[in-house]
Amino acid sequence: MIPSPYFLYLGHSNDEIGIKTSRGLAVFRREDCVGEFRHDDCGLTLDLPRLTIEEAVAAGAKTLVLGIANAGGTLGEDLVQDALAAIEAGLNIASGLHQRLRDEPRLAAAAQAKGLSLFDVRDPAPDLPVGNGARRAGKRLLTVGTDCSVGKMYTTLHLARALQARGVPADFRATGQTGILIAGDGVPLDAVVADFISGAIEYISPARHDGGWDLIEGQGSLFHPSFAGVTTGLLHGAQPDALVLCHEPNRPHMRGLPHYQLPSLGECLEANLRTARLTNPDVKAVGIALNTSKMTPEAAAKLCAETSDAFGLPCVDPVTMGVEPIIDRILTCEA
Repeated sequence: MIPSPYFLYLGHSNDEIGIKTSRGLAVFRREDCVGEFRHDDCGLTLDLPRLTIEEAVAAGAKTLVLGIANAGGTLGEDLVQDALAAIEAGLNIASGLHQRLRDEPRLAAAAQAKGLSLFDVRDPAPDLPVGNGARRAGKRLLTVGTDCSVGKMYTTLHLARALQARGVPADFRATGQTGILIAGDGVPLDAVVADFISGAIEYISPARHDGGWDLIEGQGSLFHPSFAGVTTGLLHGAQPDALVLCHEPNRPHMRGLPHYQLPSLGECLEANLRTARLTNPDVKAVGIALNTSKMTPEAAAKLCAETSDAFGLPCVDPVTMGVEPIIDRILTCEA
């Protein structure tokens, strides 16, 4: 386990999506976060106290979480220097970047000299099985999306907590670095060799016999040329009984691909259902989750109502509206 409390790294970031790991921890594990580290040119904040490394240590921090993402997931020189300063001050380091902390000689040597630990969250288990597609007991819900970073993790976490609040056994199954840091376990699916993707999902969502649900965090999009393979493996391995489609309205194009437009909701929902039926012919859509953070409350409510009418499914923004209508649909389908 990664020692808490956490000190969340923003560094020089000015990309809202790029700090999603730090932001996810600030939202879902705020009680374990003592503050944020950012340079003067960083225009973002998590609304946590801005502390120096020394102040964070004095406040009780145990681990600096490098909760940012960049193209290629690399350790830039500024980030390495900040991490070295944190190690010198007595902090462990955790990272969800593709480039491993342990592969940077300066960090490895500094951590060893201080008796501290480097945590590479994107390390999958070494013994993941190959998927077999055999039906297994229990209920599973998977979030899917029109694009990357449209709210799949947030939606899944809110659904899991809402089911738990109703007394229904429910577990969040993390498949990305942010979710793993929040939940404390999971599988970093984008670091798994392709042959083992579906097996990894079968592994973290095994048969259950308590009448409960596994809420599986989605990744990528069937329509994103870069990441559709991960999404397909998720659909096969999850064998979902229920799908929730996630979408950010008014996004101009696929993330990172200005030459690719997003699919329509109807097109995306049907493609995901069709793929999911390959391993569970009885899968159903139970809701649509919209990330309306860039809309006025009035416009968001109107769009959700219109979308719900158009598809005959509950449609909400999980963060601002809650997920109760989707929970109602889940439990109705279950009955």
